[in-house]
Amino acid sequence: MSKQANPRRVADNEAYAVGSSIRGSAQKLNLVAGLIRGKKAEEALNVLSFSKRAMAVDVRKVLQSAIANAENNHNLDIDALVISEASVGKALTMKRWRARARGRSARIMKPFSRIRIVVREEEDA
Repeated sequence: MSKQANPRRVADNEAYAVGSSIRGSAQKLNLVAGLIRGKKAEEALNVLSFSKRAMAVDVRKVLQSAIANAENNHNLDIDALVISEASVGKALTMKRWRARARGRSARIMKPFSRIRIVVREEEDA
């Protein structure tokens, strides 16, 4: 009587990776994720490599992790990978304060975000 295996959260021809605590707002991260949605993996890596946005570095790391998961864990062909999903959400928010005039304080919000990238192996049609 062993515990049942956890079912896969994606299809058999898919693999994914999650970046759980990326420093920056979800709105800014979503702008970078929009650059790569629906593109081939190789093309998406090139777009992220030459992007001027600071979030592109973290998104590129997560994409490389998803490609490595597809190749090593699921035996997918990395030349046929396409980004099928790049979803962004909020994570924790650090709250800090700053002293202001007349003994008051102002709140400083330091948001974190998460990104989930799913790559799919496309059959050549």
